[in-house]
Amino acid sequence: MPLSKLQFKPGVNREVTSYTNEGGWFDSDKVRFQKGYPEKIGGWQKRGVEFFLGTCRALHPWVTLNRDQFIGLGTTEKYYIGEGGAYNDITPIREQTAAGAVTFAATNGSSTLVVSDTAHGAVVGDFVTFSGASTLGGVITPAVLNQEYQITLVVNANSYQIVTRTGGTGITQATYVDTSVTPNVTRNVDPVPANGSDTGNGGTSIVGNYQINIGLNTTVRASGWGAGTWSRAGWGEASTDLIVTNTLRLWSHDNFGEDLLINVRDGGLYYWDSSNGLGARAVSLVSLNAAGKIPTVAKQIMVSDRDRHVIAFGCDPETTPGVQDPLTIRFSTQESVSQWGAEATNTAGELRLGSGSEIVAAVETRQQILVLTDTTLYAMQFLGPPFTFGVTAISENITVASPNAVIAVDDNVFWMGRSEFYIYSGAVQRLPCMVRDYVFSDINENQLEKINGALNTEHSEVWWFYPSASSDEVDKYVVYNYSEQVWYYGILGRTAWMDRGIFDFPIAANVDGYLYEHEFGFNDGTTNPASAIDSYIQSSPLDIGDGEQFMFINKMIPDVDFRNSTATLPEVDLTIDMKNVPDGTYTQESTKGFVSTKVAPVSNRTEQLFFRLRGRQMRFKISSDELSVTSVLPGSTTTIHAKLFCRVSAVFFCVLRSDAKSR
Repeated sequence: MPLSKLQFKPGVNREVTSYTNEGGWFDSDKVRFQKGYPEKIGGWQKRGVEFFLGTCRALHPWVTLNRDQFIGLGTTEKYYIGEGGAYNDITPIREQTAAGAVTFAATNGSSTLVVSDTAHGAVVGDFVTFSGASTLGGVITPAVLNQEYQITLVVNANSYQIVTRTGGTGITQATYVDTSVTPNVTRNVDPVPANGSDTGNGGTSIVGNYQINIGLNTTVRASGWGAGTWSRAGWGEASTDLIVTNTLRLWSHDNFGEDLLINVRDGGLYYWDSSNGLGARAVSLVSLNAAGKIPTVAKQIMVSDRDRHVIAFGCDPETTPGVQDPLTIRFSTQESVSQWGAEATNTAGELRLGSGSEIVAAVETRQQILVLTDTTLYAMQFLGPPFTFGVTAISENITVASPNAVIAVDDNVFWMGRSEFYIYSGAVQRLPCMVRDYVFSDINENQLEKINGALNTEHSEVWWFYPSASSDEVDKYVVYNYSEQVWYYGILGRTAWMDRGIFDFPIAANVDGYLYEHEFGFNDGTTNPASAIDSYIQSSPLDIGDGEQFMFINKMIPDVDFRNSTATLPEVDLTIDMKNVPDGTYTQESTKGFVSTKVAPVSNRTEQLFFRLRGRQMRFKISSDELSVTSVLPGSTTTIHAKLFCRVSAVFFCVLRSDAKSR
């Protein structure tokens, strides 16, 4: 019998049964499509050796006039500016106490200190830095006391506990993250227990600097009628308000020239002045000199690049400061971060959207700013004086999964809704998705706010990282290739992402407290040394005609491209499975010398493979998990780094004969 050429349609399709999807791919992990063919995604490596505290859910790059390259990182616990491999803590201070307002009390043999401060306003996990303290009389010296601590327990409104550590070690040094409590707390590996001489209170000069309250790492749904998803709360129950300290901590940020504007979602607005250096903290926007009628709370902040206005979305109106309106938009006067009062002589102003219950997200395109409420898409455009900005409703009856699920690509905007994917390219359309049911049937609806979108322009991809149904944290992804208009998915968790541009590689945050450079080699740099990336792609079953004939596979000629591989002998595993009915199982049974499953290695030296396979239907799987293989040779040790597979362009097989027996 002659050889038959086998080719598959690009992309993964889970909208039909695997049998119906004959000639296509049905399952994948860490594989993308380029020019119609599957290839392995790029690897990743840690960006530096330092780690940050908390889970990072926002990244923002910018460059100063001195060509300093900065990355803003907003985590559940802090806000950092990354430079090189270092993280500079610029978390704002919410309160500085008067001297002597804080006192300490130690217990002999215990490293736990009770800190007294009337109406401290702290929550578990908050950070406070002490200064001006004197010795407690024994081993609890000023060096031990006068440093940054994380609060481990709030006793009451006037006192809390910390655990002492060696002086001068720094909050991320000699510490570990205790995940057994919620929120997680950084505890000290080498605490300093007090002795019998530690009977003092630290003196009358102690000053406590409290950083803004931390946020949650897990979404806690509001309760009561009208809060959250339909039917989730009891009829007649009062709705509980969500405040910044009991909601998932999300950030928005944008640079104003060399400086940085920061907003805690449903919290305050802050400003970091680059001229003060990386050792300076961000300050409240309302504290700036000549500040005028600045919003005190918002859902998102943005700098309009075309016209240089600072815009606050879902903020408090000018007439009712401190009372948040989730549909109000305010903007500063042009070229100012501090003047927000609307006057005839400036361009500051205010708008209110009429549809929806809250602004979920806003994203800037080349021509306009798109604002998404929970039900409606608006276009916001600069008009100039006297109105400054105008808004137009574009589409109703849309949804958006999370504030970070919206991705702008030139003048197109993609976003993930609660049950659909959308695209705006002058008009709103539901994006045809071949993995829609697969994704939305396996998603944790209680943690939708953690979904974050990512742009990878090198490969014309938009990614969405989401928490699966069995996970409270982001652990899976789905990808739309907008150039080839195909979908694929896999298992990988990234809590924030930024595309390459300022930096050579895309950079993403992981729950382990590190940033990773992506599209770097083909290894998993989470471990040291780097480990293998387990990737695969699997086809739907194929048959002859309508499956009324048995196939007998004797020989296969694979066409696998290993370009750019640095391995001495790179290879993949080719698995061929046979079964007899669509709902049947793939087994290892053997009948008259014929088998139903075969796994064979394929390298760049493999010219052909020989089998004895029999069945009515067959499927292919190409996989490998053999990166960073170490081979011991006489007299030497060699480390081999293999590229698993780059492209599977075609596979040939020969049907020796057919058997017309019916099913």
